[in-house]
Formats: sequence, structure tokens, C-alpha cells
Amino acid sequence: MNLMKFLKEAFTSLVSNKMRTFLTMLGIVIGVAAVISMMAIGNGAQESITSSIESMGTNLIFISQNSDVSNPEAITLADATAISEADTTYIAAVAPSVQNNMSVTYSGNSITAQIYGVTPEYEYVRNTSVSEGSFITESQVDERSTVAVIGVDIAEELFNTTQNVVGNKIRMGSYVYTVIGLLEEQGGSSAGTSDNQVYIPITTAQARIISRTNTHDEVNMISISATSSEEVENAIEEATQIMQGQHGILGDEENDFTVMSQETITEAASSITGVLTVFLGGIAAISLLVGGIGIMNIMLVTVVERTREIGLRKAVGARKSDILTQFLIEALVIGLVGGILGVVLGAGISAVIGKIAVISGTVLSPKISLSSVLLSTLFSVGVGLVFGIYPANRAANLEPVEALRTE
Repeated sequence: MNLMKFLKEAFTSLVSNKMRTFLTMLGIVIGVAAVISMMAIGNGAQESITSSIESMGTNLIFISQNSDVSNPEAITLADATAISEADTTYIAAVAPSVQNNMSVTYSGNSITAQIYGVTPEYEYVRNTSVSEGSFITESQVDERSTVAVIGVDIAEELFNTTQNVVGNKIRMGSYVYTVIGLLEEQGGSSAGTSDNQVYIPITTAQARIISRTNTHDEVNMISISATSSEEVENAIEEATQIMQGQHGILGDEENDFTVMSQETITEAASSITGVLTVFLGGIAAISLLVGGIGIMNIMLVTVVERTREIGLRKAVGARKSDILTQFLIEALVIGLVGGILGVVLGAGISAVIGKIAVISGTVLSPKISLSSVLLSTLFSVGVGLVFGIYPANRAANLEPVEALRTE
């Protein structure tokens, strides 16, 4: 009996019990759809986070306090000044900043935003620009002015518009700030977008927004722009040497500060989201195993129902291998067709999730990879094969005489 004959008989047997076949296949369909959609969401999240981080520039360097060291010295404005005034070759600009979350209100409307105290250099270093008005100036830093540059999400929530927002007065804490600029819309994840951020002069933030117990000179982070992405490592070395001198760190002493490049952060984010994607896919794959158990159960029932048929086939000359092949092909067909339908369903679910994300304003575009499609399909076929072996082998081992006696 050739392969086409086996396939024809398998399809005939499966079609003769449409509802049973569909219910058996359903577990595989749901399992594959879950794997495809979960991995697509994970890939989309990874791409969104990575692009959001990279949009700030590929030559960025960040200096922050190393909390793993006992009694670390604070990062201060003096450190930033020392780096910017040093005779360096690979450092283009330096921008210290402080940060706090705070409620911003206007005429009864309120939103919790990330408040950043910055210097004028921040606009260049962090690749931030305004679509309306202007950014923070040096004179506003010197005068501790109560002015603010806001993101588009802030403007939408407070003013219900992103047009002509400059000149409006917003309140943060006990102080009223004049909006002097609107940031260009960036999009991206909430952790990496300026759309939900407010920028004010760093001196104003240190005096009125950021609570300090020891000094107003302390900053959360120093952002550095290297002269080019190729010179990031050299810029890191220069900044590290200056910071060690500022903090009196000699020889093999552990640094009480951390210097990280944008590339390092991007790699770390990609690694985390990659692990999360695999984890989600693995959880979803469990449903494929459940579907495989369903295949085995139904195939066992099929063997019992077709015992007389199997006995008759053996009586007229069918070999054990013929019976084994016939039932294995039926299980494989269920797995293959279920896998294909699962891929289609998974693609549909991913598309719907993408539409929902757009409607809700979340930047997430699920990405279905060829590897996930091939892996899910092959896995579903493998599940059909593995869970079809026992029923097929049981059918092949039936004795013709005993099988023919079965009612």
C-alpha cells in the first residue's frame, strides 16, 4: 500500500467523523495559536523597547550611583561640571539631571508625570527637541525660573489639545509653572518616551521638586554624548577617569558610580524581553501537550471502534506495518492541519492585539517570525506523531481472529 493510499484512507476516516476530528484538532489549534501570538507579542515588545531606547541616540553614556558599594558618594553637579570642563577628546557634551514623579494639574485636570530637572545641554545630549516654543535656557537655570517644557501626553491630558499650549500655567506641588515649550511626539513605551515627561530647570527642581536631605548639588544621573558611536568606549574611559579623580578612587578600589552606554542598556533590554518571549512561548506550548493527549485519547477510541475493520484487513493480508502506518498518518494529519489552522488563528489574534494597542495608544506591533511558525508547526506534527504511536501500535498488534470476534 503506497503513501497516497494511506493518506486517502486517513482523510476518509477523519472526514467520516467531522465533529470528533474537529474537537481533537481544537487542542492543537489553540496551542499553536497561543504560541504564535505570545511570541509575536514578545517580539513586538522587544522591538518597541529597543527602538525607543535607540531613538535617544547610539552615542549616549549614563553615569549613576553604584548602590552595590557601601556608603557610595553622591553624583553631583560638580561631577558633571568637572567632566564638561575637562580637556577631553571623545566627550561632546554633558547633561546632569534629577528626576521625580509628581502630579501636574491645570484647571481641574490632573496627570502624574515624570518631572526632570535639566540643563540646556540635555536637549542635544538626549536628542530631544520641541515642536512649539523653546527648551530650557541657561538664564532660566541661573534664575531658578518656574518654567516647564511638556510632552504631548501631558498637553492632551491637561489642555485636551497639543496646539498653542505655550503660555499656559500648570501647577506642580505648591508652585505654578509657565509652559514655554512642547516636546515633539516620540511614541514608544512609557519607560522610554518623553511624551509623559515635564522638563524644568535643574536648579528649580533641586530647590522645589526634589527632596534632598544633605545637599542641593546631588543629581540622579549624568548623561554624556560621545563624539560618535565609534568612540563610546573611549568616552567611557575618559569619564571614568574624571569621576575617579572627583571621588578620590585610587588603584583597585571599586567605583562608587556606574558608567553604562546606550548599547549596554539596549542589549540588556533585548536579553530580558527575549527571555520573556521564550517563557511566554513555553507556557503556551503546554496547551500543545494537552492537545496531544486529546489526540491519543481519540485515537484509542478509534482503535476500539474499528477493531473488526483492523481484523478484516489483517485477515486479507494487511501487514502489521500497514496498520501502524495508517493510524500514524491519521494522527500526523490531525497535528499538521491543526498546526496550520493554529498559525492562521495566531496571526489573526496578533493582528487584533496590534489594533487594540493602536486604539489604546500603546506602541506595540506584534511580529510573527518565520522561526516561530516553523517551530510551532513542526511541534504540532511531532505531538501528533508521539501521541499517535501508542494507539497505532495497539491497533497493529491486534490478532486477526480476536479482532474479528469483537462485537
